[in-house]
Amino acid sequence: MSAVTARVVRFNSFINPVFDERLHSEAGIELQVHPMPVSQALANAALQGVHAYHVSAAKDEQPPFAFVTPALIAACPDLLCASSAGAGYDPIDVAACTRAGIAVVNQTGGNAVSVAEHTLGLILSVAHRIAESDRLLRRDRGFSREDLTGREIAGKTIGLVGIGNIGRRVAALAHAFGMQVLAVDPLLSSDEIRLRGAEPAEFDEILERSDFVSLHCPRDDTTRGMMDAAAFARMKPGAVFINTARGGIHDETGLLQAIRSGRVAGAGLDVWDREPPPLDHPLLACDTVVATYHTAGVTHEARRNMASISADQIVRLLHGERPPRLVNPEVWPAYARRFEAILKRPVQHP
Repeated sequence: MSAVTARVVRFNSFINPVFDERLHSEAGIELQVHPMPVSQALANAALQGVHAYHVSAAKDEQPPFAFVTPALIAACPDLLCASSAGAGYDPIDVAACTRAGIAVVNQTGGNAVSVAEHTLGLILSVAHRIAESDRLLRRDRGFSREDLTGREIAGKTIGLVGIGNIGRRVAALAHAFGMQVLAVDPLLSSDEIRLRGAEPAEFDEILERSDFVSLHCPRDDTTRGMMDAAAFARMKPGAVFINTARGGIHDETGLLQAIRSGRVAGAGLDVWDREPPPLDHPLLACDTVVATYHTAGVTHEARRNMASISADQIVRLLHGERPPRLVNPEVWPAYARRFEAILKRPVQHP
């Protein structure tokens, strides 16, 4: 029996043109781009017969019925691949995909340079009070330069919670600024953490010793709410908190209380429980909080890189190859059986 044309669907949110260009150039693959659906029925209709679904990684930039849920999976019996457009995969129920034999891929590492640079930008902005000075200079007079006295980061200690693709680059940049680097990562050995440029430490030690605590871990059941009021209370007095990972890993109310009490000197926040946060969010009223709108990985270079990686992984999957960024590797045997049955072509075994 002849091979089936593989159908890829994405909804029309921003993506660098290299994604569409690559998929349109591939024989045996058909890309369809649909308007963002306004109902579950429209989402299911657009995804009918889909083999690979490329979904935005930003949960607040699409309706929940565009998420990869058990209901969507049930409506798409030929779905083979759920591809996240970013490193995170909040809109994808990975466990449900694994049960259904669906491969989940993300684009981890594609925006690592941009996010690492943004992390250092937040650290410098809080420590040197750059954003605070900018806001004050635009609206007031009668203050002195000494009212905005900052602190050098050289000689300070940064604690990284996670030292993967992004964390290891933050470590390198921190060393360039003369900082000491600690890191905790449950997925890595102490020797590997040292190879990535940090001294291994337990989570509590990170909190107690670090002048800057920076999150570079995924949001999952093990990290959700990890930085709660108790964790902020264990931080070194006067330390700074940075999160360019995901909202929900830190408790926003707990952070607010820690800043108001003076335990935490300030924060650099790129991610929020709700994105963008409401204008009356109390953390936005704190002078020592530097806030950005989940833009750490939003650079021209990163967006092109992520789109290119995304397209390449989908093409490889639909040609029967095992992709390099498989979130649920345990799915592969079931995926291979479904792939061969649905697309009528063989999986390439290593």
